[in-house]
Amino acid sequence: MTWRGHLDADGYAMLRGAIAPEAVARALAEWAEITRANAGREHWPRCYSAVLAGGGIKGGVVHGASDRWAAYPARDPVSPDDLGATMLYALGIDPSQEILDPVGRPMRINNGEPLASLFA
Repeated sequence: MTWRGHLDADGYAMLRGAIAPEAVARALAEWAEITRANAGREHWPRCYSAVLAGGGIKGGVVHGASDRWAAYPARDPVSPDDLGATMLYALGIDPSQEILDPVGRPMRINNGEPLASLFA
């Protein structure tokens, strides 16, 4: 099944690049089709798939790879913080920016690093 079969019209527009340039869209999945004794769809928390569009992100770029079972990252793993930093960067927000917590202590808004290779 294609991505279009799983996404609504807005998601399909994201994949075609038909979203406003200042917008950023993300589709993320942690479900996997596996071929094991308990065959079927399962949560697979170590290797996600994601599609990003807008905010200066280059189209058609593949970052990273999984092992042959799509169970674990084999190359260029991305942490949740790195994904968040990439989204912030695409929105024009410095992910290393500090804000004050409720008691006045400085804290970073994100601890990851943006994936620079995804930007034009």
